[in-house]
Amino acid sequence: MLLEFSVGNYLSFKDKKTLNLMATSISEYPGNIITDGKYKALRSVAIYGANSSGKSNLLKGMIAMFDIIQNSAKRSSTDEIEVTPFLLNTETENKPSHFEIVLLLNGIRYRYGFEVCRKKVHYEWLFEKKTFTGKERNLFIREGNNIDLNDFPEGEKLESKTRENALFLAVCDQFNGTISQKIMMKFFSVRELSGIEHQDNRIWTIFACMLSSDANKSVRHFIDHLQLGFTRLSISNDDQQLMTSHNVYNKTGQIVREKSFESEVMESSGTNKILDLAGYLTGILDGGGIAIIDELDAKLHPLLTKEIVRMFNDPEINEHNAQLIFTTHDTNLLSYGHIRRDQIYFTEKNPTEETDLYSLVEYKEPNGTSVRKDRSYEKDYIAGRYGAIPFIGDFKQLIGNGKKA
Repeated sequence: MLLEFSVGNYLSFKDKKTLNLMATSISEYPGNIITDGKYKALRSVAIYGANSSGKSNLLKGMIAMFDIIQNSAKRSSTDEIEVTPFLLNTETENKPSHFEIVLLLNGIRYRYGFEVCRKKVHYEWLFEKKTFTGKERNLFIREGNNIDLNDFPEGEKLESKTRENALFLAVCDQFNGTISQKIMMKFFSVRELSGIEHQDNRIWTIFACMLSSDANKSVRHFIDHLQLGFTRLSISNDDQQLMTSHNVYNKTGQIVREKSFESEVMESSGTNKILDLAGYLTGILDGGGIAIIDELDAKLHPLLTKEIVRMFNDPEINEHNAQLIFTTHDTNLLSYGHIRRDQIYFTEKNPTEETDLYSLVEYKEPNGTSVRKDRSYEKDYIAGRYGAIPFIGDFKQLIGNGKKA
C-alpha cells in the first residue's frame, strides 16, 4: 500500500511537498483505514483547492513519477525524460525535479526516489525498513553514474549497464531482481483516470463486459450498485458499443419488453462517465491497486461521487485494500462523505505562484489549536477558514465598468 508521495521542483511545486497517506491517531471513521501490522494507511484522500492552485499538478507529479519508472527500460540513450521543473524561479528552472514514494509491500517498508532532469538521472535511492520500529537502511544510493550498493546483491555488476537517462531500479528489474520486481509490480498497479476527458477509459469496460468471468460480474455489480436506471448492460455485436437496456411498460404499468439504446447517444453524460470508468474502478478494487483521478466529481451528481468514495472506504467492498487519490470541487463530501480530517488535503498558491499542500488535520486555528471533528468542514471551507479557495472580485463593479465603457 502507498504510505507517502513527495514531489519538489515540478510544475508549480517549487519546494518538496508530501502527500501523507499514513493515518493519524484521530478516532473518526476507523473503517477508512487499511491496517497491516502496525502500519495504518488511508483508503482514500480528497484534494481541494481553487482553480490553478496546483491540485492537478500534484496528481501529474505522481503520474510523471510512475511513467518515468514504467518507461525507463524502453528509453533509448537519446530519449528525453518527460519532466518540467518549477520555471518561475531562477534557482530552480535548471535544477532536477524530485520524486519520492514510500510503499509497504509484504510488511516491509520501502522508500524509493530519484531526481531527474530531461537529460539524465542525477540521484536515485532505495531504502528498506523491515520492522515498524526498526532502523531504515539503504540498499543503494546513486549520484550521477556512481552507484553505491550497500546491501543490494541483485544490483551487482549492473551499474555499468545503467544508462545516465535510465533508472537503476528498472535495470535491476530487467535482470529479475527480487526486490526490484516487487516494487515495479506495485507501480504497474497504479491507474490514472481522467474525470473530464474519460472516453478512452471505456475500452476497459467493454473488454470486461465481453468476458464471461469475474471481471464481467464485477463491472455489472458496480453499475447495479449505483442504480443508474437501466436494467442491463451489453455489447452490440456489430460495432462493439456499450448498450443499455430499459424496461418498456404498457398503459397499466406492466413490463412488456426491453428496449436497448446505444449508451453514448441516449444516456446522460454523467451515466456515460460512470460507464467509461466502471472497468477501471472495478479492476482497481478487485486488484488492490491505486486509482488517481483528477476532477472525480465532474459530470456526476454529488450522491454518485459520494458513493464511489464510500466504495473505496468500505472494507467490505474494498476487501483488497485499493486506494483512491482524487481532486474535487464537491464540497458536499466535506459534510456528508464520511471522510476523516487526515483524508482531506488542500492546495494553495503563494504570491510567487508556488503550491503549498496541507491536510485538514495539520491545519491550525488562529489560536494554535487543531480543527475539531465536530466542526462544519464544508461551511468553514466555503467561508475561507482553511484557505485554498479562489479570490473572487466584485462582479457588480466589473459589470458596471463594462457598461460605462
